[in-house]
Amino acid sequence: MRALFDWKELKTNSDGMIPAVVQEEGTGEVLMLAYMNEESYLSTIRTGVMTYWSRSRNELWVKGATSGHYQYVRSLSIDCDRDTILAVVRQVGAACHTGNHSCFFTPLAEDEKDQ
Repeated sequence: MRALFDWKELKTNSDGMIPAVVQEEGTGEVLMLAYMNEESYLSTIRTGVMTYWSRSRNELWVKGATSGHYQYVRSLSIDCDRDTILAVVRQVGAACHTGNHSCFFTPLAEDEKDQ
């Protein structure tokens, strides 16, 4: 992969990170949200495998390194404000640590007309 933007051109939060929305290639399903810092961004560009910064463990996190559920990058886009990344990936196995394909499987609200 070749980066089209330098990390310094992106707008990070106060911790130097940017959220990454992860979408499945083909289906368009939103799989997860994670955060990237400069190190994880450069690693993702270099390897073609989604790499994040684990805020809870305070370390680099190659998605799938322990589970085998890798995310292979198909494209990376930046939103109009340059503060959120959209990653389209080929997901191997489950994206969620619970074993669900997507992290977004719990309904939070629904339209009353559907009841």
